[in-house]
Amino acid sequence: MANNPSLSEYLAQSQRGLYQSVFGPEYLMKQSYFTADTATGIFNTTYGRKVWQALNNQTRFFNAIPRTVWGNTAGWRVRTDRGSGRSRPVTETGSLPTVDISNIETVSSLPRIVSTTFGASVKSVFTAQLEGGVGDVLALENENAQLDHVKEINEELLAGSAYLVSGGSGTTFNVPAAIAKHFKVGDAVGMNNVGTGFDRTSGSAVSSVNTSTGVVTIASGTAFADGDAAYIYSRAGMTSIDDIVAEDGMVVGGASGGANVRAYDLTQAGRAAGAWNAGASVSYNSGTGRALSLTLLDTAIQKIRENGGEPKLILLGHDQYFNLERLLNTNQRYMGQEEYQVGVGSERTFPGTRTGLVLATYQGIPILPDADVPKSVATNDAVLGTNVYVLDTDYLEIAVAQPTQYVENRDYFAANALVVRGLLYTMAEMRCKNIFVQSKIADLSA
Repeated sequence: MANNPSLSEYLAQSQRGLYQSVFGPEYLMKQSYFTADTATGIFNTTYGRKVWQALNNQTRFFNAIPRTVWGNTAGWRVRTDRGSGRSRPVTETGSLPTVDISNIETVSSLPRIVSTTFGASVKSVFTAQLEGGVGDVLALENENAQLDHVKEINEELLAGSAYLVSGGSGTTFNVPAAIAKHFKVGDAVGMNNVGTGFDRTSGSAVSSVNTSTGVVTIASGTAFADGDAAYIYSRAGMTSIDDIVAEDGMVVGGASGGANVRAYDLTQAGRAAGAWNAGASVSYNSGTGRALSLTLLDTAIQKIRENGGEPKLILLGHDQYFNLERLLNTNQRYMGQEEYQVGVGSERTFPGTRTGLVLATYQGIPILPDADVPKSVATNDAVLGTNVYVLDTDYLEIAVAQPTQYVENRDYFAANALVVRGLLYTMAEMRCKNIFVQSKIADLSA
């Protein structure tokens, strides 16, 4: 009887598994055999990624632009001049003005497809359901993919259109790593060869982009050299707001005549400075950083109003948001607070309907900071601060041809692997019906 445990000892042993591990404190940590893939544990793959996405999935610009149904159109026509001498005073017996007609240009706009894929092995789907797992790993990856999908769209809408390169070799060129994300696989990249002018005017397709090193690989063409300008001749994805305000021969890093960006594949001979299809005001500083000033901001607002628009949104990065806040405080002028209201034609949404955000305002115009706003690059390849855009959103819209679709595939024979694959895709495009009432301020210090 001496070997029999007491009642208290028996209860302590029976409950030991509830409060501690007989194998030591480290045993119940997530082990490598609970894996969603062969590289990282399921714990890091899922929870670590969710934390990262919570910090890096601001998609405010995408949320702020109104969405519309695509409609039965592949483009529209724009009147680009008033006619020459068709209107003038006429004396009592004087002759009539010369008959002239308006110049009408055709704008092409076709939907673009953005896709996001994800997947999980059959084994990971099973082990994730076990004790210590994360549950439905496929549903978790689906949720993460949805966040990534919207983030990709937002990045495309805010992609920069032209940058100086620091060098190249063969079919690659180098840009700062922070800028590389603006080049997407399938984009056609043109080049302005330093000293000789445009050397690749029709663009060469991007085959890969390394966002860690800043190396962009293209299909063919003359090798880039330090100081050359690389510009997006045409997009594989959605047109960005930087494409919309761009103009032919716009300044890139202080080099004039640096880009020939074509938003909507315009058929005009060129988007010359001040032409109908260039932004109302595009302000550069020869590739040298400068402080944001109220004069720059007021000029952008003024030019839009002179062209018949009314600014509805000031878009900038977080660095310029703080710069503007300090600037206004220094001048003892303070930002007001109001909910964002989007206008579409003569209609208005209810305050906050589009985004639910409460924003600061300047001269009654909402100020929207977004982490994806593109930055300028100086002549020495240094990355400057983010640009500032003043926009009339009455003429901006995201036209949706097909809302986001979810496709799941469990055909193991087709995949030649025991995996479940998923796909999200959206068919849409950002359209601007009046490019002449959008403006940009570049070459700003951070």
